[in-house]
Amino acid sequence: MGCSRFTLATLGADQHADTKSQDVFFNWYTFTFYSAFIIGTTIPVYMEDNISWLWGFGLCIAANAFALVILMLGKHFYLQVKHQGSPYSDIARVVVAAFRKRNIPLSNKSEEYYNGFKQGGASESYAMTPTNSISFLNRAALITDGDIGMDGSVVKLWRLCTVQQVEDFKSIVRILPVWSASILLGTTITVQASMTVLQALSMDRRIGPHFKIPAGSILVTSFISTCAALSVIDRFLLPAWQKLTGRYPTPFQRIGVGHILNVLSMVVSAIVEGWRLKLAKQHHLQAESTVPMQAIWLFPQLVMVGAGEACVFPALVGLYYQEFPASMKNSATAMMSVIGALNYYLATILTDMIRRVTGWLPGNINSGRIDNLYWVLAVIGFGNFCYFLACAHYYKSGGELENGSGDTTSLPARKVNDE
Repeated sequence: MGCSRFTLATLGADQHADTKSQDVFFNWYTFTFYSAFIIGTTIPVYMEDNISWLWGFGLCIAANAFALVILMLGKHFYLQVKHQGSPYSDIARVVVAAFRKRNIPLSNKSEEYYNGFKQGGASESYAMTPTNSISFLNRAALITDGDIGMDGSVVKLWRLCTVQQVEDFKSIVRILPVWSASILLGTTITVQASMTVLQALSMDRRIGPHFKIPAGSILVTSFISTCAALSVIDRFLLPAWQKLTGRYPTPFQRIGVGHILNVLSMVVSAIVEGWRLKLAKQHHLQAESTVPMQAIWLFPQLVMVGAGEACVFPALVGLYYQEFPASMKNSATAMMSVIGALNYYLATILTDMIRRVTGWLPGNINSGRIDNLYWVLAVIGFGNFCYFLACAHYYKSGGELENGSGDTTSLPARKVNDE
């Protein structure tokens, strides 16, 4: 699934030429993504529990087969980006070339930097000067004796790169801090999801006389919230914002809202858990006893975290897709799957550390202090939000970069807030 989910996101975005259309696509891609979660955690589970496992797995196989057929039917209509070789070798070449020329002084003259050549041997009609950002890497494009042949081609591939290759690598380096700010954001959400299921197990999950919410299915609330929030954002909030301000909200603004909603969700979780523990102590409940408190009180925190994901997820995918080099678009959208994997590892480490160091997570949660864990998550989330603001400020400062000649017009930079 890690291969197909985010590769499909890249394929879909490739069909749209402008940034605004890509943002809309990523909104609805995320909507479909979470809708699939809702269906996958309800219908197949119901069939497996009430009919048979064979029917449940059979439905999954049929759904995948149907999706494959639909994908292949459109094969001849897709706009497919031509393969341009391995982008990772270009990254390695930039690092190696810059290191090998580390003692050579930089130049402010554009003609001393290599901009490549056309297939026929003619020189490029324009000359780009590297930006001053991460200037050490500029040496990779600095022409020295013996680097290029008479026809303008590179003689030593691991000693000279084009200015565009250098700037492409810089764009990846600049986006990494913003990417790293999403790791702890997802970690807090993952820990919250685990704790919410434990809370639901000890609460009254009945809705009406005949229905009882499965504890594991309580998380569907956040998926529904994400889908609903995406619909509202795409159809109402974004157009209203554009009408009021005259511009489309940047990915950084949407991600920032998601961070704030995540922190507020942790605060609400701590308050609700504190109330649940108070009721448990008032009734002197023992292990596995049901607290006289409706599980629907867990819904507000799930709704808030779901709305936060609706702000963060499509904005992040869109940001990576827009800012990564053209040759690394697949890797750009797949960055989310890397974040997802790290989230689960870090959530496990954090939970285990809390269990070892404190007494907040005993076998009987009625005698524990999960509310304190939520407060810790709120502090982590707030600290991570401040880190994100610093990264966003640095990145936006790097969005208007001066080149070595002192101007900002020589590079066709991709802007985050283009419409």
